[in-house]
Amino acid sequence: MKVILAQDMESLGLGGEIVNVAKGYARNYLIPRGMALEATEQNIRLTEMQRKNIEIKRIKAKEDAVKLKERLSGVSVTIAQKVGEEDKLYGSVTTMDIAEQLEKQGITVERRRITLDKPIKSLGEFSATVKLHPEVTAPVKVIVVPEP
Repeated sequence: MKVILAQDMESLGLGGEIVNVAKGYARNYLIPRGMALEATEQNIRLTEMQRKNIEIKRIKAKEDAVKLKERLSGVSVTIAQKVGEEDKLYGSVTTMDIAEQLEKQGITVERRRITLDKPIKSLGEFSATVKLHPEVTAPVKVIVVPEP
């Protein structure tokens, strides 16, 4: 089934593109959530008229992502956690913990946009990646220290 994406989706494509997806996926997920429109003649013409606005929004979003990347370039996050024997953490450091620490520094990032190479379960320095835009990612240094 052909649909027109209403927003950028990492797995499918950019907003305004016409993509082919399974009928059930379109009817049960994309269309009810407003992520896509059925690719009818009328919707295609409407999208063509709006394409200029979509491009302007996409360019502005990328510029904002580049600015945020510059702010994140020198940022490091220090997280204090309870430690057991052999410097093993009780639990692990999650993307939610990293997002909270970034928020305290005045940088708002959705936790879903933060990715870790592997779970952080010990003390030390680690790196996390923040996906700000499909074409822009920023590394963040995460330092895990023992809780006093």
